[in-house]
Amino acid sequence: MSDSVQLVQRYYEAFNRGDWDAMLDCLDEEVAHDLNQGARETGREAFRAFLTRMDRSYVERLEDVVVMAAADGRRLATEYVVHGEYRTTDEGLPPATGQRYVLPGGAFFEVRDGRITRVTNYYNLQEWLRQVGAEA
Repeated sequence: MSDSVQLVQRYYEAFNRGDWDAMLDCLDEEVAHDLNQGARETGREAFRAFLTRMDRSYVERLEDVVVMAAADGRRLATEYVVHGEYRTTDEGLPPATGQRYVLPGGAFFEVRDGRITRVTNYYNLQEWLRQVGAEA
């Protein structure tokens, strides 16, 4: 279990540093990525493309990260608080003007053979929209 917890902690430490290569190194080549209120993307390269899209529009830091794991270490859950800035308009979302936001989030993980095989992210999109000044 502790190896899986350390893996997820490394993943988030890399996220907070903006070190996408170190973050991707935590992932299985065929990682399943369930986007918040969106579709599933598969593969490390699809995840890299997701990070590129996010990096263009947002600056985020996760604080108060708590990692919880099943006894066998194969499934994990996290809770955290997202502190972010919406810098550049993301397709299909309201215009970005540098709005700042703080909201709780979480994720679920599956781990196999020392790599993350699934990441399912969640945050309250309606609350995010309210904080960036959109009509929810």
